[in-house]
Amino acid sequence: MKLSDATLAQLPEGIARPTYDRAALVPGILHIGVGNFHRAHQAWYLHRLMQQGRALDWAIVGAGVRPYDEAMRLRLAEQDYLTTLIELSPDAISAEVVGPMVDYVPIAEGHGPLIDRMARPDIRIVALTVTEGGYYIDPVTKAFDASHADIVHDAAHPDSPRTAFGAMVAALRLRRDAGTGPFTAQSCDNLQGNGDILRQTVVGLARMQDADLAEWIDAQCTFPNSMVDSIVPATGPAQIAQARAIGIEDAAPVCHEDFRQWVMEDSFCAGRPDWDRVGATFTDDVHGYETMKIRILNAGHQVIANAGEVLAMPTIAACMGDPDVGALFRKVALAEIVPHVRPVPDMTPEAYVDLIDRRFSNPRIEDTTRRVAFDGSARHTGFVLPLVRKALEAGLPLDGLALVEACWARMCEGTREDGSVIEPNDPIWDRLTTTAQAARHRPSAWLEMSGIYGDLGQAPEFAARFDHWLGMIWADGTRAALKAYCGRA
Repeated sequence: MKLSDATLAQLPEGIARPTYDRAALVPGILHIGVGNFHRAHQAWYLHRLMQQGRALDWAIVGAGVRPYDEAMRLRLAEQDYLTTLIELSPDAISAEVVGPMVDYVPIAEGHGPLIDRMARPDIRIVALTVTEGGYYIDPVTKAFDASHADIVHDAAHPDSPRTAFGAMVAALRLRRDAGTGPFTAQSCDNLQGNGDILRQTVVGLARMQDADLAEWIDAQCTFPNSMVDSIVPATGPAQIAQARAIGIEDAAPVCHEDFRQWVMEDSFCAGRPDWDRVGATFTDDVHGYETMKIRILNAGHQVIANAGEVLAMPTIAACMGDPDVGALFRKVALAEIVPHVRPVPDMTPEAYVDLIDRRFSNPRIEDTTRRVAFDGSARHTGFVLPLVRKALEAGLPLDGLALVEACWARMCEGTREDGSVIEPNDPIWDRLTTTAQAARHRPSAWLEMSGIYGDLGQAPEFAARFDHWLGMIWADGTRAALKAYCGRA
């Protein structure tokens, strides 16, 4: 059955579907970056509210800022912006169709349609999922990177920006001038203090254009910090086939694990849906939750993905099922990450490690090692290296973290141990590969990438252990290094 509003009543029995009148929905949220995660997470929470007859004036308008986003817009438009969500728990598969999205802004150079849509008064929240590396921040200092070519362009061409942030600034200028008022800008990316970082980027860019506008945005708009969590693999032929197997022809279905979490500050200048009625958490301590998640889950992904890629393991579940890579995760997490994580209500760091172990090991989640290893230059600087700095400051163990960085350097050399080629998997892949090849014979070359490591290369404890592990990996193989660290040799 081809998915559409007209066929909802004809979907196979047992598949949940919208019970609300989608024709009566009114937009309230514009979301930039309509990928799988957004549709399985934020859109799902809104869908659950709508199933209760609530939040019907908070429907989603999708948007994007890259040419490839147009393909997604067309796919979703063909099926009335509906999405099939397929939940993959370890022992069962279930499906539901969700429908809180009602439109998708056409992609255009200069983002005129996007600016116009955000400027309309019905949009009260502009949310984003644009990846951790998409906020134009210096990877070491975390300050706004005003020198980036995209930002320089947007500062000089405020009416025809390249970036989502330039479009937001342009829309906010129109709203201020028209008396429409501000909107809440809500980051849904895996960044610690993601609302603060989004404020820094938007206000920083606005200040390069118009100091008065920047002050108005800073004073009037809200940028709530949040923590989002669910494992959502990319969609490919296998996922489309899964949807067909349950009786739905969906051009963009989404598979996801049987776990979601959304924690956020209650700071919304123009109102918000009551997401807490369907499981979201509003708290003044987002930092505690996000620290636990970013340090154990996100850093944990990097702990295993690079070693798994070098050893040709296709999925994260396969990595966890490997005795050496799985042991690496547990030892690094418990010995070198947990000491830097404090409990949150109803969850200790040790219990969270057990939860993540189970989630990563779910065999039904075909989350590719390649996807998790993507953009290591952003993910290691964001998730792993802060832990190295914490360990150095506290005089705590960092041997496993040094091994993780050595595995990343080995992966970036560009080949697996079986001789196959690792295709480019980072925005600066060429630079990483050249440096990794040099580090094979002189490990310190890797740590000399100051744009990533800052002064960590000058920390003797860390540099010595990195040198040791990278030397062992090249001499004896990645598995030998993992066994040595885990005491399994």
